[in-house]
Amino acid sequence: MKPITPYLTFYGNAKEAASYYERIFDLKNEGMMKYSDGDFPTPPEANDLLMHCHLSNGNFDLMLADSHTPGDAGSTNVALMIGCESEEEIKRLYDELLTDGSATMELQDTFWGAKYAKVVDKYGYTWDLNYQKA
Repeated sequence: MKPITPYLTFYGNAKEAASYYERIFDLKNEGMMKYSDGDFPTPPEANDLLMHCHLSNGNFDLMLADSHTPGDAGSTNVALMIGCESEEEIKRLYDELLTDGSATMELQDTFWGAKYAKVVDKYGYTWDLNYQKA
């Protein structure tokens, strides 16, 4: 099986979210397409919406798009787990995702020997951050 890549759906703010995640997770934008770039019928109001975006850094891929139907965007009951490589990284990601977001579990040491937090970002997506201590 190939690695699983999260694909997040928005409505009208996917391009903004792409810049946000690109900066926070140090990802490279591998390409974007608007609905108007496609060769299929879409509502005229969707022309400038993002049909597809791929962000990557070699270890982590993230894809996102705007739905052309209002109400089809947003989070679900799925959380995206990030395995952090250092205490500095988990703290940075926690602080960045918490900006205009909310913590459902504050950054803390856990009984399983990790530093862990659960954050809902400003777009409504839940991120589990885990740094397993040696």
